[in-house]
Amino acid sequence: MTDTLLVTVPAHPVDAVLAVGSNLGDREATIAAALADLAAAPGVEVVAASRLYETVAVKPDGVDPEAPSYLNGVLRIRTALSPLDLLALVNRVEHAHGRVRVERWGDRTLDIDVVLYGELSSDDPTLTLPHPRSHERDFVLVPWLEIDPDAIVPGRGRADTLLSGLPATTLTVYAGERR
Repeated sequence: MTDTLLVTVPAHPVDAVLAVGSNLGDREATIAAALADLAAAPGVEVVAASRLYETVAVKPDGVDPEAPSYLNGVLRIRTALSPLDLLALVNRVEHAHGRVRVERWGDRTLDIDVVLYGELSSDDPTLTLPHPRSHERDFVLVPWLEIDPDAIVPGRGRADTLLSGLPATTLTVYAGERR
């Protein structure tokens, strides 16, 4: 049974955080188009967007140096959508940009995760909030801190403190496709 809070439309717009990533195709253009799609969606206002960061692909068994590298970023939005309606929107945007769900943590044209939805906490299998692995992913924490230096992962702590506890990374600021 779905958590009733996930289907509740908020009385007032709610602040939310989305993580975006891509490692197939024209990654930069795909993320830019997805951002435009989200900004044009009814009930969504993009408040801030981080720069893009590049990192090696991480699979269930760890780092995969053979896979194409990822571009990642974070968006702060304000939304009048319910959490599940927001999830449906990001899934539609992913699909519109060629996302195919074949392999868990597989290569993809576009990935958009709902990291945070206001103060809501949910263990629902359809949408777990906050995102269950955001606190251990530098490719989420670094861009999030760029646009919100006081970011907090509910139940986990300050994003800057969480980031300082992570191992060394391959994350670098993305300077654009090398053409």
